[in-house]
Amino acid sequence: MRILLVAAVALVDVDGRVLIAKRPEGKTLAGLWEFPGGKVEAHERPESALIRELKEELAIDVTEACLAPLTFASHSYEDFHLLMPLYVCRRWKGLVTAVEGQELAWVKPVKLRDYPMPPADLPLIPHLIDLL
Repeated sequence: MRILLVAAVALVDVDGRVLIAKRPEGKTLAGLWEFPGGKVEAHERPESALIRELKEELAIDVTEACLAPLTFASHSYEDFHLLMPLYVCRRWKGLVTAVEGQELAWVKPVKLRDYPMPPADLPLIPHLIDLL
């Protein structure tokens, strides 16, 4: 089974809310909510992938110094095994914008379970609740 490395981030605003995005129609797991991020390309570090993805998907600039590793998910799907480090970021430049037309929501950590999420994301929620 192939291993897929995906980096994700919990963007945390001044009110302690976390940003989640709804997967668009036509994509795998469409309609589910997830933490922003994306696939780590060959010869790319997870931090670099997040910086790139956040610029592409949300039009914000993040520096590596503002990405703090929190935990990771390890989950087997039918076709691959997902490894997903989760970082926390409280500082960025720019206004969070849904560049790809995705639905966004700022959610208190204790309310994250109210949003349907992919199975790999669910074990990350308690870590965010403990932190925030």
